[in-house]
Amino acid sequence: MDVLAAVVKEQGAFVIENVELNGPRPDEVLVKIVGAGMCHTDLVVVNQNVPLPLPMILGHEGSGIVEEVGKDVDTVRPGDHVVLSFAYCGRCDNCLAGKPGYCRNWLAYNFSRARPDGSFVHHQGGEPIGGSFFCQSSFAGHAIAHKSNVVKIPADLPLEIMGPLGCGIQTGVGAVLNRLKPSPGDSFAVFGVGAVGLSALMAAKVAGCAPIIAIDIHDSRLEIAKAVGATNTINGTEGNVVDRIHEISATGVDFAVETAGRQQVIQNMIDSLEPDGSCVLLGLPPSGSVVTLDHSSLTNGRTIMSTIEGNADPQTFVPYLVSLYQQGQLPIDKIMKVYDFRDINKAAHDSESGATIKPILRM
Repeated sequence: MDVLAAVVKEQGAFVIENVELNGPRPDEVLVKIVGAGMCHTDLVVVNQNVPLPLPMILGHEGSGIVEEVGKDVDTVRPGDHVVLSFAYCGRCDNCLAGKPGYCRNWLAYNFSRARPDGSFVHHQGGEPIGGSFFCQSSFAGHAIAHKSNVVKIPADLPLEIMGPLGCGIQTGVGAVLNRLKPSPGDSFAVFGVGAVGLSALMAAKVAGCAPIIAIDIHDSRLEIAKAVGATNTINGTEGNVVDRIHEISATGVDFAVETAGRQQVIQNMIDSLEPDGSCVLLGLPPSGSVVTLDHSSLTNGRTIMSTIEGNADPQTFVPYLVSLYQQGQLPIDKIMKVYDFRDINKAAHDSESGATIKPILRM
């Protein structure tokens, strides 16, 4: 079928064009995309900080309605409302152990520009073009997804804004609840309150953390952080961040998350931890980036961790996120702005400038 898609043909720009989309194989699902979140991971590919070959169709926070399923798919059926997440093989040791984010074939399913077997889903003028991004490429009117990354959600939810539950929000919430696992009363800080950072902050509130400290250089984002659960905010351009955190939590914080991927921010986060405190790195700097740390800051039991997709299994974690949203504990609509699909370049610009926290593309 012919579909309208945002094609990245050269660094820094999307072009809206018609492309040809193959039908679903036995383990695949055809989804009519209703909305798609724009994630930092999309932008680092557009800007070639992660230099995947072009042309390429991106988008990996899709939400939509199932139109067709392959014969081996029994979890969804036509008409179901779904969120699209990351894909995984379901056969390797990590998948079988309930850790699909660490699938041995993760790159082949999510970053190879094609199906895991090397065949292309998208063509233009008879020539294959890169797609299958996270087994979806949801910056398009329709997407072919894998059975592993299609998650059914209730039909009464606002479908167009649900896509980020499959990646950015899942990553932030999962980093706190699945990786750090704080207890009520533990202190928490988040360095950088974009979509992932604010999701982590909301999770810290769900966990009962106190205080919850948000650090950013944009006052507008810090105001939103207050609205979704921060007890204290710090503008990183005003004074010594570490000293200011210790003014709030005298001995430092028990847990922290960073989303900037910058050396000084990472060092500040580590220096802000309690002895035996733990933190998670979520920032995505350009490929090949190196971080040098003060070794003395790591000699008192502090732990640095990372995570892929918040250590989540989307088949169980996305429904959990939906339940939090329905209970009012995950007010994701406060961090979103909806754009028409044809305004995708403006959405990307607003995301990079900090004007919009989480752009949503309405198809």
